[in-house]
Amino acid sequence: MANLASLALLAIAFESMMDTPWRPTRAQLLAADGKTIPDIIAPNLKVLFCGINPGLYSAAVRHHFARPGNRFWPALFAGGFTPRLFSPFEERELLTLGYGITNVVRVSSASAETLTSAQYIAGGRQLLAKVKRYRPKFLAVLGVGAYRVAFADPLAIVGPQERRIGSTRLWLLPNPSGLNAHYQPAALAREFARLRREVGRA
Repeated sequence: MANLASLALLAIAFESMMDTPWRPTRAQLLAADGKTIPDIIAPNLKVLFCGINPGLYSAAVRHHFARPGNRFWPALFAGGFTPRLFSPFEERELLTLGYGITNVVRVSSASAETLTSAQYIAGGRQLLAKVKRYRPKFLAVLGVGAYRVAFADPLAIVGPQERRIGSTRLWLLPNPSGLNAHYQPAALAREFARLRREVGRA
């Protein structure tokens, strides 16, 4: 009985830790390779944001866009989607605002460059099915290269896309990774704000 009680307390402590900001160790990062993160999703969202795939840091802490230096959360705030700067550990609060998060490829990796075309294509099919099921008003994919492969649209550029998935409108945003030198924070914020204005008109 004592062992069961100890396990229960350990489980409670673990769940609490997962909702409190913490930094993974090197061993935890290595162990996160190939892991997944639960979607932040619900029916009829205003926007379902879609990353490329989880990085090892995000997979280790089990929260989206969690790596320090990733600019998703600052861009979300600067673009007018959130009333303040959220932490990745507060991601579920997005649902109350009508937003969610998923990924093109579910499994984590050290870098998106390690993903294959087959993974993108399979992820694109799964994403289509997910969008048809949950019916967000907008699907915003964060990454031009990932979108082009997953949706077989090699000429796609940042901004609104002509294609729709049922009634869901598609929008392409820049990859918010700190490694994306093509979009500095101000430019990234402008692209997020452009989508926010369109969402307000929808």
